[in-house]
Amino acid sequence: MTRRPGYLILLAVLTCWLHPLLAQEAKHGGVLRVFHRDSPASPSILEESSDSVTAPFMAVFNNLVVYKQDEPRNTVENIVPDLAASWEWSADKTALSFTLRQGVRWHDGKPFTSADVKCTWDYLLGRSATPLRNNPRNGWYRNLKDVVPDGDFKVTFQLGRPQPALLSLLAAGYSVIYPCHVPPRDMRAHPIGTGPFKFVEFRINESISLTRNTDYWRPDRPYLDGIEWTIVTNRSTSVMAFATGKFDMTFPNEITAPVLKDLKLQEPAAICRMVPNNCAINVIVNRERPPFDDPDIRRALALSLDRQSFIDILTEGNGVIGGAMQPGPEGSWGMPPDLLATVPGYGRDVEANRAEARTLMQKHGYGPDNRLKLTVNARNVPAHREPGVLLVEMLRHIYIDAELVPIDTAAWFPKITRKDYTIGPNITCGAVDDPDQNFYENYACGSARNFTQYCNKDLEPLFDRQSMETDVAKRRALVWEIDRKLQDDLARPILYHNMAATCWQPALHGITPMVNSVYNWPRFENVWLDR
Repeated sequence: MTRRPGYLILLAVLTCWLHPLLAQEAKHGGVLRVFHRDSPASPSILEESSDSVTAPFMAVFNNLVVYKQDEPRNTVENIVPDLAASWEWSADKTALSFTLRQGVRWHDGKPFTSADVKCTWDYLLGRSATPLRNNPRNGWYRNLKDVVPDGDFKVTFQLGRPQPALLSLLAAGYSVIYPCHVPPRDMRAHPIGTGPFKFVEFRINESISLTRNTDYWRPDRPYLDGIEWTIVTNRSTSVMAFATGKFDMTFPNEITAPVLKDLKLQEPAAICRMVPNNCAINVIVNRERPPFDDPDIRRALALSLDRQSFIDILTEGNGVIGGAMQPGPEGSWGMPPDLLATVPGYGRDVEANRAEARTLMQKHGYGPDNRLKLTVNARNVPAHREPGVLLVEMLRHIYIDAELVPIDTAAWFPKITRKDYTIGPNITCGAVDDPDQNFYENYACGSARNFTQYCNKDLEPLFDRQSMETDVAKRRALVWEIDRKLQDDLARPILYHNMAATCWQPALHGITPMVNSVYNWPRFENVWLDR
Protein backbone atom coordinates (compact mmCIF):
# COMPACT_ATOMS: atom_id res chain seq x y z
CA MET A 1 0.00 0.00 0.00
CA THR A 2 1.47 3.35 -1.09
CA ARG A 3 1.29 6.11 1.50
CA ARG A 4 0.51 9.64 0.34
CA PRO A 5 2.90 12.37 1.47
CA GLY A 6 1.64 14.29 4.51
CA TYR A 7 1.32 17.58 2.58
CA LEU A 8 -1.00 15.89 0.04
CA ILE A 9 -3.22 14.58 2.80
CA LEU A 10 -3.32 18.05 4.36
CA LEU A 11 -4.10 19.58 0.95
CA ALA A 12 -6.97 17.13 0.43
CA VAL A 13 -8.42 17.92 3.87
CA LEU A 14 -8.15 21.66 3.27
CA THR A 15 -9.75 21.29 -0.17
CA CYS A 16 -12.74 19.43 1.30
CA TRP A 17 -13.06 21.99 4.09
CA LEU A 18 -12.76 25.00 1.80
CA HIS A 19 -14.90 23.64 -1.04
CA PRO A 20 -18.21 25.07 0.28
CA LEU A 21 -16.52 28.44 0.75
CA LEU A 22 -14.91 28.39 -2.68
CA ALA A 23 -18.26 27.43 -4.21
CA GLN A 24 -19.73 30.62 -2.73
CA GLU A 25 -17.15 32.93 -4.29
CA ALA A 26 -18.93 35.88 -5.85
CA LYS A 27 -19.23 35.91 -9.63
CA HIS A 28 -19.66 38.75 -12.07
CA GLY A 29 -22.34 38.74 -14.71
CA GLY A 30 -25.96 37.87 -15.15
CA VAL A 31 -29.19 39.83 -15.00
CA LEU A 32 -31.30 39.59 -11.85
CA ARG A 33 -34.99 38.95 -12.62
CA VAL A 34 -37.53 40.13 -10.04
CA PHE A 35 -41.29 40.47 -10.23
CA HIS A 36 -42.80 43.78 -9.16
CA ARG A 37 -46.25 43.84 -7.56
CA ASP A 38 -47.49 47.03 -9.27
CA SER A 39 -46.51 50.00 -11.42
CA PRO A 40 -44.76 52.80 -9.45
CA ALA A 41 -46.04 56.34 -9.85
CA SER A 42 -42.55 57.51 -10.90
CA PRO A 43 -38.87 56.70 -10.29
CA SER A 44 -38.40 59.86 -8.16
CA ILE A 45 -37.67 58.59 -4.64
CA LEU A 46 -37.75 62.06 -3.07
CA GLU A 47 -41.27 62.61 -4.38
CA GLU A 48 -42.86 59.21 -3.77
CA SER A 49 -44.07 57.28 -0.72
CA SER A 50 -43.88 53.56 -1.41
CA ASP A 51 -41.48 50.66 -1.41
CA SER A 52 -42.80 50.11 -4.93
CA VAL A 53 -40.41 52.98 -5.74
CA THR A 54 -37.53 52.43 -3.33
CA ALA A 55 -37.20 48.68 -4.00
CA PRO A 56 -36.25 49.05 -7.69
CA PHE A 57 -34.77 52.57 -7.73
CA MET A 58 -32.55 52.65 -4.63
CA ALA A 59 -30.00 50.83 -6.79
CA VAL A 60 -29.67 53.98 -8.92
CA PHE A 61 -28.66 56.19 -5.98
CA ASN A 62 -26.47 56.62 -2.93
CA ASN A 63 -26.99 58.29 0.45
CA LEU A 64 -24.51 60.21 2.56
CA VAL A 65 -24.67 57.30 5.02
CA VAL A 66 -26.49 54.00 4.80
CA TYR A 67 -27.45 51.05 6.97
CA LYS A 68 -24.95 48.22 6.57
CA GLN A 69 -26.25 46.19 3.66
CA ASP A 70 -25.56 42.73 5.09
CA GLU A 71 -27.08 43.42 8.53
CA PRO A 72 -30.80 42.60 8.71
CA ARG A 73 -31.60 45.03 11.54
CA ASN A 74 -31.30 48.78 10.99
CA THR A 75 -29.69 50.30 14.09
CA VAL A 76 -27.53 53.37 14.72
CA GLU A 77 -24.60 51.04 15.30
CA ASN A 78 -25.02 49.64 11.76
CA ILE A 79 -24.80 53.01 9.97
CA VAL A 80 -21.75 53.16 7.66
CA PRO A 81 -20.32 55.73 5.22
CA ASP A 82 -21.69 55.95 1.69
CA LEU A 83 -21.08 59.18 -0.26
CA ALA A 84 -19.77 60.62 2.99
CA ALA A 85 -16.35 59.28 3.95
CA SER A 86 -16.80 60.35 7.59
CA TRP A 87 -18.92 62.51 9.89
CA GLU A 88 -18.62 64.43 13.15
CA TRP A 89 -21.06 66.01 15.61
CA SER A 90 -20.44 69.40 17.21
CA ALA A 91 -20.06 69.49 20.99
CA ASP A 92 -23.60 70.79 21.51
CA LYS A 93 -25.07 68.26 19.03
CA THR A 94 -26.62 70.97 16.85
CA ALA A 95 -24.30 70.55 13.85
CA LEU A 96 -23.44 67.37 11.92
CA SER A 97 -20.53 67.72 9.46
CA PHE A 98 -19.68 65.31 6.65
CA THR A 99 -16.47 64.89 4.70
CA LEU A 100 -17.45 63.66 1.23
CA ARG A 101 -15.84 61.12 -1.05
CA GLN A 102 -13.82 62.53 -3.91
CA GLY A 103 -13.79 61.17 -7.46
CA VAL A 104 -17.46 60.13 -7.47
CA ARG A 105 -19.34 60.84 -10.71
CA TRP A 106 -22.99 60.99 -11.62
CA HIS A 107 -24.20 58.56 -14.26
CA ASP A 108 -23.93 61.30 -16.90
CA GLY A 109 -20.26 61.86 -16.04
CA LYS A 110 -20.52 65.08 -14.02
CA PRO A 111 -18.68 65.19 -10.67
CA PHE A 112 -20.48 64.81 -7.35
CA THR A 113 -19.80 67.66 -4.87
CA SER A 114 -21.20 69.25 -1.73
CA ALA A 115 -23.42 71.42 -3.95
CA ASP A 116 -25.49 68.32 -4.76
CA VAL A 117 -26.07 67.65 -1.06
CA LYS A 118 -27.11 71.28 -0.58
CA CYS A 119 -29.52 71.08 -3.55
CA THR A 120 -31.08 67.84 -2.28
CA TRP A 121 -32.04 69.35 1.06
CA ASP A 122 -33.11 72.61 -0.56
CA TYR A 123 -35.69 70.44 -2.34
CA LEU A 124 -36.73 68.77 0.92
CA LEU A 125 -36.88 72.07 2.81
CA GLY A 126 -38.97 73.67 0.05
CA ARG A 127 -36.28 76.25 -0.80
CA SER A 128 -35.45 75.28 -4.37
CA ALA A 129 -36.34 77.41 -7.39
CA THR A 130 -37.42 74.16 -9.07
CA PRO A 131 -39.55 72.55 -6.31
CA LEU A 132 -40.54 68.95 -5.95
CA ARG A 133 -44.01 68.06 -7.21
CA ASN A 134 -44.61 66.18 -3.95
CA ASN A 135 -42.59 66.43 -0.74
CA PRO A 136 -43.70 63.53 1.51
CA ARG A 137 -40.76 63.84 3.92
CA ASN A 138 -41.21 67.53 4.73
CA GLY A 139 -41.98 66.58 8.34
CA TRP A 140 -38.60 64.89 8.82
CA TYR A 141 -36.62 68.11 8.67
CA ARG A 142 -38.56 70.59 10.79
CA ASN A 143 -35.49 70.96 12.98
CA LEU A 144 -33.03 71.39 10.10
CA LYS A 145 -32.15 75.06 9.67
CA ASP A 146 -29.71 74.83 6.79
CA VAL A 147 -27.20 72.69 4.91
CA VAL A 148 -23.96 74.62 4.44
CA PRO A 149 -21.16 73.52 2.06
CA ASP A 150 -17.54 74.23 2.97
CA GLY A 151 -15.68 73.76 -0.29
CA ASP A 152 -16.52 70.93 -2.67
CA PHE A 153 -16.12 68.05 -0.23
CA LYS A 154 -17.43 69.12 3.15
CA VAL A 155 -20.97 69.97 4.22
CA THR A 156 -22.63 70.71 7.57
CA PHE A 157 -26.24 70.12 8.64
CA GLN A 158 -27.20 72.91 11.07
CA LEU A 159 -30.00 72.11 13.55
CA GLY A 160 -32.22 74.29 15.67
CA ARG A 161 -31.80 71.93 18.65
CA PRO A 162 -30.07 68.62 19.34
CA GLN A 163 -31.55 65.72 17.37
CA PRO A 164 -29.60 62.45 17.74
CA ALA A 165 -31.94 60.66 15.29
CA LEU A 166 -30.84 62.84 12.34
CA LEU A 167 -28.16 60.31 11.35
CA SER A 168 -30.78 57.52 11.28
CA LEU A 169 -33.01 59.62 9.01
CA LEU A 170 -30.10 60.27 6.65
CA ALA A 171 -29.40 56.52 6.42
CA ALA A 172 -32.97 55.72 5.32
CA GLY A 173 -33.77 54.56 1.80
CA TYR A 174 -35.69 57.78 1.17
CA SER A 175 -32.62 59.97 1.84
CA VAL A 176 -30.89 59.54 -1.51
CA ILE A 177 -28.80 62.35 -2.99
CA TYR A 178 -30.06 64.07 -6.14
CA PRO A 179 -27.87 65.89 -8.70
CA CYS A 180 -27.97 69.69 -8.76
CA HIS A 181 -27.84 69.83 -12.55
CA VAL A 182 -30.92 67.62 -13.21
CA PRO A 183 -34.34 69.19 -12.41
CA PRO A 184 -37.01 67.14 -10.59
CA ARG A 185 -39.10 67.00 -13.79
CA ASP A 186 -36.32 65.00 -15.48
CA MET A 187 -35.72 62.82 -12.41
CA ARG A 188 -39.32 61.66 -12.70
CA ALA A 189 -38.65 60.44 -16.25
CA HIS A 190 -34.97 59.41 -16.28
CA PRO A 191 -33.29 59.45 -12.86
CA ILE A 192 -29.56 60.15 -12.69
CA GLY A 193 -27.70 58.86 -9.65
CA THR A 194 -24.26 57.80 -8.45
CA GLY A 195 -25.37 54.27 -7.54
CA PRO A 196 -24.26 50.81 -8.67
CA PHE A 197 -26.87 50.62 -11.45
CA LYS A 198 -27.95 53.05 -14.15
CA PHE A 199 -31.54 53.63 -15.15
CA VAL A 200 -32.39 52.27 -18.62
CA GLU A 201 -36.15 52.24 -19.01
CA PHE A 202 -39.46 52.31 -17.14
CA ARG A 203 -42.38 50.98 -19.15
CA ILE A 204 -45.54 51.73 -17.18
CA ASN A 205 -47.42 48.56 -16.16
CA GLU A 206 -44.75 46.46 -17.88
CA SER A 207 -41.16 46.63 -16.63
CA ILE A 208 -38.20 48.52 -15.13
CA SER A 209 -34.69 47.99 -16.49
CA LEU A 210 -31.36 48.87 -14.86
CA THR A 211 -27.84 48.22 -16.11
CA ARG A 212 -24.46 47.96 -14.38
CA ASN A 213 -22.68 51.24 -13.66
CA THR A 214 -19.22 50.42 -15.05
CA ASP A 215 -17.84 53.62 -13.49
CA TYR A 216 -19.14 52.95 -9.98
CA TRP A 217 -16.99 54.53 -7.29
CA ARG A 218 -16.87 51.33 -5.21
CA PRO A 219 -14.29 49.08 -6.93
CA ASP A 220 -15.43 45.73 -8.35
CA ARG A 221 -19.14 46.43 -7.69
CA PRO A 222 -21.80 45.61 -8.60
CA TYR A 223 -21.46 41.96 -9.58
CA LEU A 224 -24.63 41.86 -11.69
CA ASP A 225 -24.82 43.09 -15.29
CA GLY A 226 -28.32 44.41 -14.71
CA ILE A 227 -31.69 44.08 -13.01
CA GLU A 228 -35.03 43.48 -14.74
CA TRP A 229 -38.23 44.13 -12.81
CA THR A 230 -41.33 42.72 -14.49
CA ILE A 231 -44.62 44.18 -13.30
CA VAL A 232 -47.09 41.38 -12.49
CA THR A 233 -50.10 42.64 -10.57
CA ASN A 234 -51.77 39.25 -10.12
CA ARG A 235 -50.27 37.52 -7.08
CA SER A 236 -51.05 33.97 -8.23
CA THR A 237 -49.47 34.62 -11.61
CA SER A 238 -46.30 36.09 -10.10
CA VAL A 239 -45.87 33.23 -7.62
CA MET A 240 -46.38 30.63 -10.34
CA ALA A 241 -43.83 32.39 -12.56
CA PHE A 242 -41.31 32.38 -9.69
CA ALA A 243 -41.93 28.69 -9.04
CA THR A 244 -41.28 27.85 -12.71
CA GLY A 245 -37.96 29.72 -12.66
CA LYS A 246 -38.94 32.83 -14.59
CA PHE A 247 -37.86 35.02 -11.67
CA ASP A 248 -34.88 34.86 -9.34
CA MET A 249 -36.59 36.73 -6.50
CA THR A 250 -40.02 37.79 -5.31
CA PHE A 251 -40.90 41.40 -4.59
CA PRO A 252 -39.25 42.24 -1.23
CA ASN A 253 -41.30 41.57 1.93
CA GLU A 254 -44.46 40.82 -0.07
CA ILE A 255 -45.17 37.13 0.49
CA THR A 256 -47.79 36.52 3.19
CA ALA A 257 -47.92 33.38 5.33
CA PRO A 258 -50.74 31.72 3.33
CA VAL A 259 -49.01 32.51 0.02
CA LEU A 260 -45.67 31.30 1.39
CA LYS A 261 -47.15 27.90 2.17
CA ASP A 262 -48.38 27.56 -1.43
CA LEU A 263 -45.13 28.86 -2.89
CA LYS A 264 -43.04 26.32 -0.98
CA LEU A 265 -45.26 23.52 -2.26
CA GLN A 266 -44.65 24.69 -5.82
CA GLU A 267 -40.93 25.41 -5.36
CA PRO A 268 -39.47 23.48 -2.38
CA ALA A 269 -35.92 24.62 -3.23
CA ALA A 270 -36.76 28.31 -2.77
CA ILE A 271 -35.03 30.11 0.09
CA CYS A 272 -37.55 32.21 2.03
CA ARG A 273 -37.23 34.48 5.04
CA MET A 274 -40.29 35.78 6.91
CA VAL A 275 -39.44 38.80 9.05
CA PRO A 276 -41.11 41.72 10.84
CA ASN A 277 -40.87 44.63 8.41
CA ASN A 278 -41.89 47.70 10.47
CA CYS A 279 -45.21 47.95 8.65
CA ALA A 280 -48.35 48.73 10.62
CA ILE A 281 -51.62 47.71 8.99
CA ASN A 282 -53.99 50.48 10.03
CA VAL A 283 -57.16 52.39 9.20
CA ILE A 284 -56.94 55.94 7.90
CA VAL A 285 -59.99 58.03 8.68
CA ASN A 286 -60.76 61.45 7.23
CA ARG A 287 -61.47 63.33 10.45
CA GLU A 288 -62.88 66.34 8.58
CA ARG A 289 -65.42 64.47 6.45
CA PRO A 290 -68.76 63.12 7.76
CA PRO A 291 -69.42 60.79 9.45
CA PHE A 292 -65.94 60.55 10.97
CA ASP A 293 -65.76 64.22 11.87
CA ASP A 294 -67.77 63.06 14.92
CA PRO A 295 -65.57 61.58 17.69
CA ASP A 296 -68.35 59.15 18.71
CA ILE A 297 -68.40 57.58 15.24
CA ARG A 298 -64.60 57.34 15.22
CA ARG A 299 -64.70 55.59 18.59
CA ALA A 300 -67.40 53.21 17.36
CA LEU A 301 -65.15 52.34 14.41
CA ALA A 302 -62.24 51.55 16.72
CA LEU A 303 -64.44 49.39 18.96
CA SER A 304 -65.66 47.35 15.98
CA LEU A 305 -62.18 46.06 15.17
CA ASP A 306 -61.19 42.48 15.96
CA ARG A 307 -57.41 42.72 15.69
CA GLN A 308 -56.76 39.05 16.40
CA SER A 309 -59.05 38.03 13.52
CA PHE A 310 -57.04 40.20 11.13
CA ILE A 311 -53.88 38.42 12.30
CA ASP A 312 -55.36 34.91 12.23
CA ILE A 313 -56.98 35.25 8.80
CA LEU A 314 -54.43 37.33 6.93
CA THR A 315 -51.14 36.21 8.49
CA GLU A 316 -51.97 32.77 9.97
CA GLY A 317 -50.90 34.11 13.35
CA ASN A 318 -47.70 35.81 12.23
CA GLY A 319 -48.79 39.40 12.95
CA VAL A 320 -48.27 41.27 16.22
CA ILE A 321 -50.68 43.64 17.98
CA GLY A 322 -49.11 47.00 18.74
CA GLY A 323 -49.39 50.78 18.72
CA ALA A 324 -47.76 53.27 16.37
CA MET A 325 -44.20 52.05 17.00
CA GLN A 326 -43.04 48.57 15.98
CA PRO A 327 -43.33 46.08 18.88
CA GLY A 328 -40.29 44.35 20.31
CA PRO A 329 -38.09 42.47 20.18
CA GLU A 330 -37.31 43.65 16.64
CA GLY A 331 -38.65 47.13 17.37
CA SER A 332 -36.88 49.30 19.93
CA TRP A 333 -39.74 51.66 20.87
CA GLY A 334 -43.04 49.75 20.91
CA MET A 335 -45.38 49.86 23.91
CA PRO A 336 -45.17 46.78 26.16
CA PRO A 337 -48.23 44.46 26.13
CA ASP A 338 -49.39 45.42 29.63
CA LEU A 339 -49.56 49.11 28.70
CA LEU A 340 -51.17 48.34 25.34
CA ALA A 341 -53.91 46.31 27.03
CA THR A 342 -55.15 49.44 28.81
CA VAL A 343 -55.90 51.26 25.53
CA PRO A 344 -59.64 51.42 24.66
CA GLY A 345 -60.52 48.96 21.89
CA TYR A 346 -57.52 46.70 22.56
CA GLY A 347 -59.44 44.54 25.02
CA ARG A 348 -59.95 40.93 23.96
CA ASP A 349 -63.73 40.94 24.58
CA VAL A 350 -64.66 41.91 21.02
CA GLU A 351 -68.40 41.45 21.52
CA ALA A 352 -68.40 43.80 24.51
CA ASN A 353 -66.50 46.37 22.46
CA ARG A 354 -69.00 46.08 19.61
CA ALA A 355 -71.97 46.40 21.95
CA GLU A 356 -70.50 49.69 23.15
CA ALA A 357 -69.94 50.72 19.52
CA ARG A 358 -73.58 50.01 18.61
CA THR A 359 -74.73 52.14 21.55
CA LEU A 360 -72.66 55.03 20.21
CA MET A 361 -74.10 54.56 16.71
CA GLN A 362 -77.66 54.48 18.06
CA LYS A 363 -76.97 57.72 19.92
CA HIS A 364 -76.58 59.32 16.49
CA GLY A 365 -79.67 57.72 14.96
CA TYR A 366 -78.16 54.64 13.32
CA GLY A 367 -79.46 51.13 13.87
CA PRO A 368 -80.77 47.97 12.17
CA ASP A 369 -83.35 49.99 10.20
CA ASN A 370 -81.12 52.98 9.47
CA ARG A 371 -77.70 51.75 8.45
CA LEU A 372 -74.87 54.09 7.51
CA LYS A 373 -73.62 53.64 3.94
CA LEU A 374 -70.10 54.66 2.91
CA THR A 375 -67.16 53.82 0.61
CA VAL A 376 -63.97 52.16 1.79
CA ASN A 377 -61.05 52.95 -0.52
CA ALA A 378 -58.04 50.63 -0.68
CA ARG A 379 -54.84 50.68 -2.69
CA ASN A 380 -55.22 48.08 -5.43
CA VAL A 381 -52.64 45.54 -4.27
CA PRO A 382 -53.47 42.40 -2.26
CA ALA A 383 -51.72 43.57 0.91
CA HIS A 384 -54.15 46.52 1.05
CA ARG A 385 -57.29 44.98 -0.45
CA GLU A 386 -57.38 41.98 1.89
CA PRO A 387 -57.55 44.02 5.13
CA GLY A 388 -60.17 46.13 3.36
CA VAL A 389 -62.42 43.09 2.85
CA LEU A 390 -62.25 42.26 6.56
CA LEU A 391 -62.78 45.90 7.54
CA VAL A 392 -65.98 46.03 5.48
CA GLU A 393 -67.23 42.88 7.21
CA MET A 394 -66.46 44.20 10.70
CA LEU A 395 -68.23 47.48 10.06
CA ARG A 396 -71.45 45.55 9.38
CA HIS A 397 -71.55 44.66 13.09
CA ILE A 398 -72.09 48.33 14.00
CA TYR A 399 -74.77 49.28 11.43
CA ILE A 400 -72.35 50.38 8.65
CA ASP A 401 -72.75 49.00 5.12
CA ALA A 402 -69.54 49.74 3.25
CA GLU A 403 -68.43 49.15 -0.34
CA LEU A 404 -64.77 48.43 -1.04
CA VAL A 405 -63.42 50.44 -4.00
CA PRO A 406 -59.77 49.72 -5.04
CA ILE A 407 -57.53 52.55 -6.27
CA ASP A 408 -54.44 52.05 -8.49
CA THR A 409 -51.11 52.82 -6.84
CA ALA A 410 -50.32 55.75 -9.14
CA ALA A 411 -53.53 57.45 -7.99
CA TRP A 412 -53.60 56.23 -4.38
CA PHE A 413 -51.10 58.57 -2.71
CA PRO A 414 -52.27 61.71 -4.55
CA LYS A 415 -55.85 60.82 -3.57
CA ILE A 416 -55.21 60.40 0.14
CA THR A 417 -52.78 63.33 0.21
CA ARG A 418 -55.64 65.50 -1.11
CA LYS A 419 -57.79 64.00 1.69
CA ASP A 420 -60.14 62.76 -1.04
CA TYR A 421 -61.39 59.73 0.88
CA THR A 422 -63.58 58.84 3.85
CA ILE A 423 -62.01 55.69 5.28
CA GLY A 424 -59.67 52.97 4.11
CA PRO A 425 -57.17 50.30 5.10
CA ASN A 426 -53.61 51.51 4.87
CA ILE A 427 -50.09 50.24 5.47
CA THR A 428 -47.76 52.64 7.25
CA CYS A 429 -44.19 51.38 7.01
CA GLY A 430 -41.37 52.97 8.94
CA ALA A 431 -38.44 54.18 6.87
CA VAL A 432 -36.41 53.65 10.04
CA ASP A 433 -37.28 52.30 13.48
CA ASP A 434 -37.19 55.69 15.15
CA PRO A 435 -39.94 57.85 16.70
CA ASP A 436 -38.74 61.02 14.92
CA GLN A 437 -39.54 59.53 11.53
CA ASN A 438 -42.89 58.10 12.60
CA PHE A 439 -44.26 60.92 14.75
CA TYR A 440 -43.22 63.88 12.60
CA GLU A 441 -44.17 62.22 9.32
CA ASN A 442 -47.48 60.60 10.22
CA TYR A 443 -48.92 62.53 13.17
CA ALA A 444 -47.53 66.08 13.15
CA CYS A 445 -49.86 68.95 12.26
CA GLY A 446 -49.40 69.92 8.63
CA SER A 447 -47.25 66.97 7.57
CA ALA A 448 -47.90 65.89 3.97
CA ARG A 449 -48.07 62.26 5.13
CA ASN A 450 -50.56 62.95 7.92
CA PHE A 451 -53.40 61.53 5.83
CA THR A 452 -55.95 61.57 8.67
CA GLN A 453 -55.43 65.30 9.44
CA TYR A 454 -54.85 64.44 13.10
CA CYS A 455 -53.47 67.50 14.89
CA ASN A 456 -52.83 67.72 18.62
CA LYS A 457 -50.86 70.87 19.39
CA ASP A 458 -50.69 69.92 23.08
CA LEU A 459 -48.96 66.63 22.18
CA GLU A 460 -46.45 68.01 19.68
CA PRO A 461 -44.10 69.50 22.32
CA LEU A 462 -43.60 65.92 23.52
CA PHE A 463 -42.47 65.02 19.98
CA ASP A 464 -39.63 67.53 20.43
CA ARG A 465 -38.83 66.43 23.99
CA GLN A 466 -38.36 62.79 23.02
CA SER A 467 -36.38 63.84 19.95
CA MET A 468 -33.82 65.77 22.08
CA GLU A 469 -33.51 63.14 24.79
CA THR A 470 -30.18 61.29 24.69
CA ASP A 471 -30.96 58.90 27.57
CA VAL A 472 -32.57 55.90 25.84
CA ALA A 473 -34.67 54.81 28.83
CA LYS A 474 -36.05 58.31 29.37
CA ARG A 475 -36.72 58.70 25.65
CA ARG A 476 -38.54 55.37 25.54
CA ALA A 477 -40.82 56.43 28.41
CA LEU A 478 -41.72 59.62 26.50
CA VAL A 479 -42.33 57.61 23.32
CA TRP A 480 -44.72 55.28 25.17
CA GLU A 481 -46.59 58.28 26.57
CA ILE A 482 -46.98 59.73 23.07
CA ASP A 483 -47.97 56.40 21.51
CA ARG A 484 -50.58 55.77 24.18
CA LYS A 485 -52.12 59.20 23.50
CA LEU A 486 -52.16 58.58 19.73
CA GLN A 487 -54.11 55.36 20.28
CA ASP A 488 -56.50 57.02 22.76
CA ASP A 489 -57.17 59.74 20.18
CA LEU A 490 -57.69 57.18 17.37
CA ALA A 491 -55.22 59.18 15.28
CA ARG A 492 -54.71 56.22 12.95
CA PRO A 493 -56.14 53.01 14.45
CA ILE A 494 -53.49 50.29 14.25
CA LEU A 495 -54.78 46.82 13.33
CA TYR A 496 -51.52 44.88 13.65
CA HIS A 497 -47.85 44.92 12.75
CA ASN A 498 -46.99 42.77 9.81
CA MET A 499 -44.55 39.99 9.04
CA ALA A 500 -43.84 39.09 5.43
CA ALA A 501 -41.45 36.96 3.44
CA THR A 502 -39.03 37.37 0.57
CA CYS A 503 -38.10 34.30 -1.47
CA TRP A 504 -35.25 33.72 -3.88
CA GLN A 505 -33.81 30.93 -5.95
CA PRO A 506 -30.74 29.03 -4.66
CA ALA A 507 -28.65 30.53 -7.49
CA LEU A 508 -29.04 34.00 -5.97
CA HIS A 509 -26.60 35.02 -3.24
CA GLY A 510 -26.05 38.05 -1.05
CA ILE A 511 -29.69 38.79 -0.15
CA THR A 512 -30.35 40.07 3.39
CA PRO A 513 -34.03 40.85 4.12
CA MET A 514 -34.39 43.88 6.39
CA VAL A 515 -36.32 43.10 9.60
CA ASN A 516 -37.36 46.64 10.50
CA SER A 517 -37.77 48.59 7.28
CA VAL A 518 -39.13 47.66 3.87
CA TYR A 519 -37.63 50.88 2.50
CA ASN A 520 -33.98 50.10 3.22
CA TRP A 521 -33.53 47.09 1.00
CA PRO A 522 -29.93 46.64 -0.16
CA ARG A 523 -29.09 48.22 -3.51
CA PHE A 524 -28.12 44.81 -4.94
CA GLU A 525 -24.49 45.92 -5.37
CA ASN A 526 -23.26 42.88 -3.36
CA VAL A 527 -25.75 40.43 -4.91
CA TRP A 528 -24.58 37.82 -7.41
CA LEU A 529 -25.91 34.90 -9.43
CA ASP A 530 -24.43 31.43 -9.71
CA ARG A 531 -25.99 30.16 -12.91
